[in-house]
Amino acid sequence: MKHRLPTLTILDIPIVRATEAEAMEEIRRLTEQPEPALVIYVNAHTLELTTRDPAYRQIVQEAAIVMNDGIGVSMAAKIVGSVSFPANLNGTDLTPLILKLAAERGWRVFLLGAQPGVAEKAAAKFVSQNPTLVISGTNSGFFKAEELEGVIQKIREARTDVLIVGMGNPVQEQWLARHQAQTGAKLGVGVGAFLDFSAGVFPRAPLWMQKMKIEWLYRMTREPKRLWKRYLVEAPVFLAHVALDVWKKKRRAKSASPQ
Repeated sequence: MKHRLPTLTILDIPIVRATEAEAMEEIRRLTEQPEPALVIYVNAHTLELTTRDPAYRQIVQEAAIVMNDGIGVSMAAKIVGSVSFPANLNGTDLTPLILKLAAERGWRVFLLGAQPGVAEKAAAKFVSQNPTLVISGTNSGFFKAEELEGVIQKIREARTDVLIVGMGNPVQEQWLARHQAQTGAKLGVGVGAFLDFSAGVFPRAPLWMQKMKIEWLYRMTREPKRLWKRYLVEAPVFLAHVALDVWKKKRRAKSASPQ
């Protein structure tokens, strides 16, 4: 089941152009359909990964709804069509709204990801924020291959409606694409480090940095060894790929037009 919102295509990935309210209404509709729906937040890193992994690109292309996350995708939108996204639909801000909606609609939420104990801490925080929220279960994202079937069964037996998975890109989307249908969850959401942020393992950037869209800079200073290459090397490469892709498509269109 696909969303019904307008999109902007970047590197062959259709990304919704919507306000927060429009995105949430579409997520509500998708969750109440019989088919499982996958929600993906894409940033520059995610989109760059799709250029190197055709199987991952197909997963993202076939997701029920793909939303823009971060300044890199906003810059790419300017290159592609001199347009902007109505809102920054990043996972750290939008996932709490999904949890709030789950509390209102009576959806059961399962948290899968992060180190042992983190999901439980995040669950306690979510319930304190939304007292009617039902957390159907939690599980660390670090488990052995032979434990996979048990994890899937645990999620299914918990009668989960919304499955929140925090394993990082591309693992979380690959996991959901392979296993969401088996879990019985109606909505699958890949959330990266959201569980860690929520549990207080990693602090979020100050609000002024979030508003200036430089949260990436704060994260890089906190984890320089892991993130410096992503932000200082991969992001410029991503924008170059976007510009090259636009140029190639314009050239093909020009060649195909009658002289």
